[in-house]
Amino acid sequence: MAKALAPYRGRPLVRHAAQVAHAGGCARTVVVVGAEAARVRAAAPELTFVDNPDWATGVASSLRAGLAALAGTSAGAALMLLVDMPGVTPEAVRRVAAHAGPGALAMGGYGPRRGHPVLLGRDHWAAVAASASGDHGARDYLRRHAGELTVVDVADVADDFDVDTPEALARHA
Repeated sequence: MAKALAPYRGRPLVRHAAQVAHAGGCARTVVVVGAEAARVRAAAPELTFVDNPDWATGVASSLRAGLAALAGTSAGAALMLLVDMPGVTPEAVRRVAAHAGPGALAMGGYGPRRGHPVLLGRDHWAAVAASASGDHGARDYLRRHAGELTVVDVADVADDFDVDTPEALARHA
């Protein structure tokens, strides 16, 4: 089963993540789907989806698909929220999104660790898409632009646990 379909607090993870983004102030939510795309769409038909035919190559292809879907919009920034990190809260999204702007780079801070949500200003989209590879997503780009990056403390309102297995999800439900 695709992670997006896994149940979390009575709803699929995809719906949980979209509701967190919306409650955190995101004006538009675009969900990038790959594995079991038709089933994910059916589980949350009210959402806007974009297909990633290269999903098996890693998160970078999903990042590129999402940014490409937003390129034709007036969005000045994009906030990345992974479906398998349900501990990210609307307040964490609000705090990071408060830094939105075309030149912005921001991400959540969990003590010494950095994590999601990640905010990419429009001015960075082309370079992020060009440099993203495999399962690294924007990580390498953000490292190279550390001087421009704002790390926003969200550790008091969010948890960056990653639920890669049904057992991990059950422990955090």
